[in-house]
Amino acid sequence: MVSASRKSVQDLSQLKGRQPGALALQEVRELIGLAPPDGHQAQFLIEHLHLLNDCYRGLFERHLVALASEMRLALAEVYEVASFYHHFEILQDEQVAPALTVRVCSGQSCAMAGSVALQSGILAVQPASTRVISAPCMGRCEQAPAALVGQRALAHASPGAVLEAVTSALASDAVDAGRTELALIGYQAYRQQGGYALAAALVNGEEAIEEVLCKLEDSGLRGLGGAGFPAGRKWRIVRSQPAPRLLAVNIDEGEPGTFKDRTYLERDPHRFLEGMLIAAQVAGTEACYIYLRDEYHDARRMLLREIAALRADPPCRLPRIELRRGAGAYVCGEESAMVASIEGKRGEPRLRPPYIAQVGLFGRPTLEHNFETLYWVREILERGPQWFSSFGRQGRHGLRSFSVSGRVNQPGVKLAPAGISVRELIDEYCGGMCEGHTLYAYLPGGASGGILPASLAHVALDFDTLQAYGCFIGSAAVVVLSQQDRARDAALNAMEFFAAESCGQCTPCRLGTVKAAALMQAPVWDMATLGDLCKVMADASICGLGQAAPNPVRCVQKYFPHEIGG
Repeated sequence: MVSASRKSVQDLSQLKGRQPGALALQEVRELIGLAPPDGHQAQFLIEHLHLLNDCYRGLFERHLVALASEMRLALAEVYEVASFYHHFEILQDEQVAPALTVRVCSGQSCAMAGSVALQSGILAVQPASTRVISAPCMGRCEQAPAALVGQRALAHASPGAVLEAVTSALASDAVDAGRTELALIGYQAYRQQGGYALAAALVNGEEAIEEVLCKLEDSGLRGLGGAGFPAGRKWRIVRSQPAPRLLAVNIDEGEPGTFKDRTYLERDPHRFLEGMLIAAQVAGTEACYIYLRDEYHDARRMLLREIAALRADPPCRLPRIELRRGAGAYVCGEESAMVASIEGKRGEPRLRPPYIAQVGLFGRPTLEHNFETLYWVREILERGPQWFSSFGRQGRHGLRSFSVSGRVNQPGVKLAPAGISVRELIDEYCGGMCEGHTLYAYLPGGASGGILPASLAHVALDFDTLQAYGCFIGSAAVVVLSQQDRARDAALNAMEFFAAESCGQCTPCRLGTVKAAALMQAPVWDMATLGDLCKVMADASICGLGQAAPNPVRCVQKYFPHEIGG
């Protein structure tokens, strides 16, 4: 059942028993191709919906009916998937699709940079044929305020810049108008720097798998998407499972405040791809599925090009590599929800066990990794495990990529020792606080990771160091607040995000986030009711979205009681 917190679907009762029209079938076939002898695979449903959505700027009823017929799926199945994802717009046949959609980021960093005023300014000058909407974090927090004009990303956006981009896009009538060619290390340049030599040696049997596993374990590399599970141990677990095995890479990166994966991907995609090939060989997986968030349009085009270059001149035998496109659902950053989305379904998390290392993608044992974890594999294996573990402060070991945004002079991705404090991070890596601003509070792990006051600016930032304070590091998304900001506003921003992004599968999260957001808008918080909601969400939600949603609320109550009144 579709959650009330997600976009609603029109009354579709008139479609019962509806047969596809000849023209609609032709239009669908021109985009998805003729069906192979065994029919279209259901796993490509979301990819086919993207083709329709891009071409017609929306999903018209006639095309959904034709797509269901062509893929031999129930119409209800097509609708339940199309209605789940934010970036799909279901339209009745008599409706007119907007010529262009402009999305203005409403994430915490962009809100602090004036995204509300930006959206108002855009609405004042927008052409009548365009649609302007507020959208969740786009993974461009260091460029706040950010906007997407069609598929073109705008950094430090202004109404004038958006209008210029809209005019250009409408004139070109291309879905990817204004694309940015990313400055990166391409395939040939990467090979010339010794790239893929390690992967080739491993595939050709010149490097021992056990030696690679030991090096990875000795380095202490942990999953850098947020969970922090030891990477080497995960490889051993999946390798021990029966074949065939698969690998799934999470580049959904939807946690508000996080943009490290995009930054590294845009600069050096083959370092990640080589890490993926090494992991695939060690774990014995026969295919690799890369799940990339839909907001990263330039990165998707670039990655398709670079994977094609890799296939055209392979350094060794390659597994099957498939790039899948997200459709605007934060919850698909959770591994089981991502697996469901790759399979062409609604991205709903599932209860565990079984874990996806045992029963994952298409029911097979699956090695799931975040992008950045694989990005460091080649470096660790070439330099040795001691190189990676030699970094660290306050008794911690390793390197961490912090996505820093907010009230600092130099926001961006900062590669720093594990265990660094936020004070050291700001002063040594970010050029200090912005002029006229002093540190008031900070989010150490994005919207989910809680909020800490300036009095705790000395705490080590790493896995396992923040739990005692009611927080966690997650994907290391650090959002810095000053005396001009309020922690309660940041907590409300996070809760409204969780309410919009709840998949709706479990009641505590679906209703709890909406109710909590409403209570948090009051001048004086009803902490008794909020406390009950937070306990139920944390204890009874299926996945980390609902379980972590109370963190910002509890932190405000604990560290900023003067902000909540009463």
